Amino acid sequence: MYRLSYHKLLTVTIALLLVWACARNPVTGKREINLMSTEQEIAIGKESHPSVIATMGLYEDKALQAFMDEKGKAMAKISHRPDLPYQFYIVDSPIVNAFAVPGGYVYFTRGILAHFNNEAEFAGVLGHEIGHITAKHAARSQKSQLLSTLALLGGAVLAPQVVGQNIEALQQGLGLLSLKYSRDHESESDKLGVEYSSKIGYDASQMADFFGTLKRISDKSGQAIPQFMSTHPDPGNRFTRVHELAKDYQAKNPASYQVNRDRYLQLINGIIYGEDPKQGFVENGYFYHPELRFQFPVPNSWQSQNSPSQFQMVAKDGKSAMILMLAKGSSLDEAAQNLVKELSLNVLESNKTTINGNPAYVLISRQQQQQQQGQQQDPKTALQIGTWLIQYNNAVYALHGLAASADFNASFGTFKQVAENFRSLTDPDKLNRKPSRVLVKTSPRDGSFREVVSALGMPASRVDEAGILNGLKADDRVARGTLIKIISQ
Repeated sequence: MYRLSYHKLLTVTIALLLVWACARNPVTGKREINLMSTEQEIAIGKESHPSVIATMGLYEDKALQAFMDEKGKAMAKISHRPDLPYQFYIVDSPIVNAFAVPGGYVYFTRGILAHFNNEAEFAGVLGHEIGHITAKHAARSQKSQLLSTLALLGGAVLAPQVVGQNIEALQQGLGLLSLKYSRDHESESDKLGVEYSSKIGYDASQMADFFGTLKRISDKSGQAIPQFMSTHPDPGNRFTRVHELAKDYQAKNPASYQVNRDRYLQLINGIIYGEDPKQGFVENGYFYHPELRFQFPVPNSWQSQNSPSQFQMVAKDGKSAMILMLAKGSSLDEAAQNLVKELSLNVLESNKTTINGNPAYVLISRQQQQQQQGQQQDPKTALQIGTWLIQYNNAVYALHGLAASADFNASFGTFKQVAENFRSLTDPDKLNRKPSRVLVKTSPRDGSFREVVSALGMPASRVDEAGILNGLKADDRVARGTLIKIISQ
């Protein structure tokens, strides 16, 4: 009897597995290798959702959430995968961002909602995110994997040279899933955004106009956009392409396409703009947290990023960083044990102390890395961590200082100075700080945008910022009675 060689048998087996793993993509109609079933996609969404909410928090606005649910369900119904259990959420972040997780979970930050200027812009981006789900980009991007990244929230606050190969273990504190798609996938989602938003009655050319806003935000000094732009094609190129796609779609499908500017602006009237002080804010070299009632210094020239679950800051040279987060455990000893176990730490030094009257535990440790056979970790590039566990107001906080071992001693003095100045916040001005909000006003006169917002009380130093928020330039003409967004407390 003829017997296949081991090599031929293996080849045939692999070929059969690939055939069995192939499925028809609902968007492209092509058969392709599919290593993620619909059930797996839904499971990923369910598993990641609690981490997303724990990390970013939900933004409570019943009217805005109802609007998002209504448009999301309408769009899901006409999409290529209407049977998925779609869910739509507004997360409490000032960053201009939107993202989707397999299984039908779609998230918009309050930051991006504040920057839309009509319903059509919103619908275009919503269609783009649903497109990632319907086109199965997660399954098609499995080589890129689902990443839990500290840089997502911080706009690459933690530089790669600091975290290096150690990032995966540090990410356990976040658990936030993001998808890094190819530019082809992003372009495909742009096309789907045009199709889906048009099918529910919106003018998709407005989606293209929003890329102009994204471009201005990214160009503005000191601001960065993480996921939504960093993994996408250049906004300027997308502006042109999406306008062409929208024009072509509308030519083939004549209809009355809606923009609904005024209705959308009234919907976001009063939305929080920028950082919410109750979640913490940086001012004059200090980080203040009014709700948790503590403060500590931020080193000079360090960049920082705050979220509901942690506060991050990084040195200008990218060689050291610090992270504050809530530790797991009701006591210092329990928190230390959990920390060492979860992050696979090799403790080099430890001692108990007090910091401004608060019991504390100091750990100096190095992260243990699983090396491939025959390889050894270079001790100079290994991540070294100085951790101050501080018991304060019935909670234990972990303040981590991170640097490569070769740079740790030079950075330790800064880490120590920050940690030893962790103290109670009692200043009424800081405790009672109110957030800035987007207020929608009616233009009192004809004139340039600069003249109109000045008449509405915006200082000259913030005209450009207000222009980005409104999708207008300083010299653009504004008619009397036009609704304009201003920033106010």
